[in-house]
Amino acid sequence: MAELIRVGMADYKVGRSPATIISYGLGSCIGISLYDPQAKVGGLLHIMLPDSKQARPSDNPAKFADTGLPLMLKDVLALGAVKKRLVAKMAGGAQMFAFANATDIMRVGARNAAAAKEVLGQLGIPIVAEDTGGTYGRTVSINLESGSYHVKTIDKGEKEI
Repeated sequence: MAELIRVGMADYKVGRSPATIISYGLGSCIGISLYDPQAKVGGLLHIMLPDSKQARPSDNPAKFADTGLPLMLKDVLALGAVKKRLVAKMAGGAQMFAFANATDIMRVGARNAAAAKEVLGQLGIPIVAEDTGGTYGRTVSINLESGSYHVKTIDKGEKEI
């Protein structure tokens, strides 16, 4: 049976086929995968916040899109991925709570999605699929044999993106 690699909140893991990498309970967080279909290696990052510049220096770099993605990219390349072959998929970024008079700062899910897209653009990695927004949580996984990215929800079912 293939290895199941678990990614916690503000964490990332990388691996190679035939492993599957999974992250549970994404609300406003985003699960971002990088995958090289030829080398069959990839990674999954579970970010909590968009920008490390608004945090204490001692914070975990995997918590943020701007610092977590470059770290995961480095580790995926070290496993044999080639940057020009990498593709990204992402899911999460929900608005889990409704606030009266909500400011943009409280729209963490939307800000996370925008930051992930910006950083991936800066890194030159195309986003080939996404399932972001809404008001519901998700569990995501990437199968490193096929590159399929599964999104599972309680009320909305399961799909592959």
